[in-house]
Amino acid sequence: MDDEDDDVLRLDPEFAARFERGGRGPCQLYLISPAAWAPGFDERLKAALDGGAVAAFQLRLKHASDDEVLRAAEQLMPICANADVAFILNDRMDLAKACGADGVHLGQGDGDPREARRLLGPSAQIGVTCHDSRHLAMEAGEAGADYVAFGAFFPTSTKDVFHRPEPSILGWWTTLFELPCVAIGGITPETAPDLIEAGADFLAVCNSVWGHDAGPAAAVRAFESLLGSTA
Repeated sequence: MDDEDDDVLRLDPEFAARFERGGRGPCQLYLISPAAWAPGFDERLKAALDGGAVAAFQLRLKHASDDEVLRAAEQLMPICANADVAFILNDRMDLAKACGADGVHLGQGDGDPREARRLLGPSAQIGVTCHDSRHLAMEAGEAGADYVAFGAFFPTSTKDVFHRPEPSILGWWTTLFELPCVAIGGITPETAPDLIEAGADFLAVCNSVWGHDAGPAAAVRAFESLLGSTA
């Protein structure tokens, strides 16, 4: 089975509804940093984490130097640790090892989860971007990933979007597999309910928090209220 089979074998939108599902916890928030580092971001992160429950924070500085990433990690990791929030580094398993991050999130071109496991150890949290592909998600699970990420579900300015899965892929995944799945891409409190209902274990959010008119704490509170009401 190759990636093209995902297009040939269309997923029945009602697939998950035919099965009795249970045993998964409530959907949680997965916070992603802005793409560029700015002075004072440590205080903004503290405010966001004070706003409500966040399961994980991913440092995603796409155009920063290695030294800049490591300096940011050094500053932000204690904030996450104090809030009991997992600190995940985007893309770079070598830098995740160097800074002692809790884990790494790998895009499709960022290396094999098996390699990341060997480098980071058995307790590291390893996530893999799977776009809109069931095949890639199953491969990631077989390779030992701790979670798979599907998206982008909605338009987003965070990155160029070439893959737009339907929410039904979340229900398909959580019906058949125990491994958690993350929904990503343009998610706001207004767009989130369909993804939660479909079966997302985590909502990965960025601009909807850092760009919120009332500040990051208010944004996290809005998501926490939503997640609490739909759990």
